[in-house]
Amino acid sequence: MELAKVTALMKATALEVAILTGHLVLYPSGIVAERLSPAAPTTAIAPGSRPVVLLHGFVDNRSVFVLLRRSLTRHGRDCVESLNYSPLTCDLRAAAELLGRRVDEIRARTGHAEVDIVGHSLGGLIARYYVQRLGGDTRVRTLVTLGTPHAGTTVAPLADAHPLVRQMRPGSDVLRELAGPAPGCRTRFVSFWSDMDQVMVPAETARLDHPDLLVHNVRVSGIGHLALPVHPTVAAGVRDALDAGGPVISGTQEEGPGATSVA
Repeated sequence: MELAKVTALMKATALEVAILTGHLVLYPSGIVAERLSPAAPTTAIAPGSRPVVLLHGFVDNRSVFVLLRRSLTRHGRDCVESLNYSPLTCDLRAAAELLGRRVDEIRARTGHAEVDIVGHSLGGLIARYYVQRLGGDTRVRTLVTLGTPHAGTTVAPLADAHPLVRQMRPGSDVLRELAGPAPGCRTRFVSFWSDMDQVMVPAETARLDHPDLLVHNVRVSGIGHLALPVHPTVAAGVRDALDAGGPVISGTQEEGPGATSVA
């Protein structure tokens, strides 16, 4: 391995350790469900400020989004909510149904017809299942995924005892469902994947490639899996993705204007 690659990997690993340490401190604060945003006022609703739903990954909770949430609210998103699904959840489909109920509740409470969703890791796969298989494309304008195993990850084979981990494996029933036809899906997908993500094996599995979906893939360089929902450069990319108004051409798999380097 080239010296530059080794150095970059060491930096990314050190950052992952630091983020993990901080996240373990914050984790207890995310166990309890957050307070809900107030109901919509009687005045007109601003069309450019759709509610944003944040969905965490496997064995995690809403505390992983502390910095991203702050970034979104500072830049004009006044309704940002996180959904905790139960750590006892054993079926991705059940979590997707829960997400659907939460989305409908947010729409009714805020008066918005659509929401945006940002999902980290497994959270992105849950949201994708909701959009593709449960009719969520009529309610979700943009789905941003961060380090999500769209094609399945082979990391940690000993973890296969957990049903959710098995559903994230290449060739699982869930991934075969998602690989099937999805004609007319209205949701825009933006998938951030990192070339140093050690949880996504291979790293390219976090790209979303589907001929029927409106997809924009963004390659990030220099950070690992845990840094994706934390790093300010990625947060800026997420804001841009949510604010973008133009459609992506169906079936295209763009990488953006080159890789987003945060090294």
